[in-house]
Amino acid sequence: MRVERLNLAEWADALPPDGFEPFHLPEALSAIDSHATGDLRLYGGFKGNQPIALLPVVVQERSVGTAVLSPPPGMAIPRLGPILMPTSPKRRKQEKVNQEFTERVLDRVGADFALDERLASAGLDDALATRVGERVDEGLTLFRMICGTDYGDPRPYLWGDLAVEPYFTYHLDLDGRSPDEVMKSFSKSLRREIRDARDLDVTVEREGVDGARAVYEHTVARYDDQGERLDLPWPYVRELWQNMDDRARTYVARDGDGEYLTGITVLYSNDAGYFWQGGARTVYEGTSVNSLVHWNVIEEIVDDPPVESVTTYDLMGANTQRLCRYKSKFGADLVPYYLVESSGTTMAAAKRAYEFVQG
Repeated sequence: MRVERLNLAEWADALPPDGFEPFHLPEALSAIDSHATGDLRLYGGFKGNQPIALLPVVVQERSVGTAVLSPPPGMAIPRLGPILMPTSPKRRKQEKVNQEFTERVLDRVGADFALDERLASAGLDDALATRVGERVDEGLTLFRMICGTDYGDPRPYLWGDLAVEPYFTYHLDLDGRSPDEVMKSFSKSLRREIRDARDLDVTVEREGVDGARAVYEHTVARYDDQGERLDLPWPYVRELWQNMDDRARTYVARDGDGEYLTGITVLYSNDAGYFWQGGARTVYEGTSVNSLVHWNVIEEIVDDPPVESVTTYDLMGANTQRLCRYKSKFGADLVPYYLVESSGTTMAAAKRAYEFVQG
């Protein structure tokens, strides 16, 4: 396997027709490149001229060392990580592609393999320095990656002495289902909430960048109300939303006077619509209206998706018990994905220095 650095045009040509997240799209990566702290690097694994694996990372150089991140923190990117496109359907060959690409990319980025424990047991020798990309004397290299849901085999990273932890999201399968069939799969309380909201003087419509700004500001205010801080700059959100074109859709609920109630911004890959921003619980005349907004998203995925192959609504996250009580009402499938990161006590200190927050 040959691993190369790609530009955005080459990345776009190598991207497969399915099996990737919306932030793998070149339009999203362009916004990341404009606003992320660090250097965006796009790696492609090739068999001859055939792309068989891809990985975008952002490399940050700081006084404490180097961080290799996919996705970079603080940019509201739930998942990124590798894309595998093996040419063979055989399990053995698929695992070989995964293993080789993992090893070669880790060598390229100089990822540290529990460096503190290795130094304690083996000493600083030439072989170890080579293993971590000859960056030992420059400081620690921290590797952190949150994989997409289609990347189901993180074992090569475990074998490379990186830590792997499972997380979960909800996927609502809409393939071949009518809106009525989907509605019947919801919990009784969710169906009632949607019906009650429909009876109100409330409209839900798709809006442009001004609607996306309203959802963004409502999200920031919601964090403030909860005593938390959302360090997500609007210029980045705007550029991402505009770059994505019809793959970024904002759905806004307004009352009879046109006042903003709540809204959701959804990002679309070739497979799914992803609940990205907004959706804060809003009660109007005694009825929660955010479920009605979700329902409008679901109806559009069934009837008018931006990409014909989109058949799934990703409710984005099933890791907070309080939120799961609501999201489980949609009758969606629980789907795992994986956090991969450097391990060891020194790495724990480095992560604190980088102020990582898992959403």
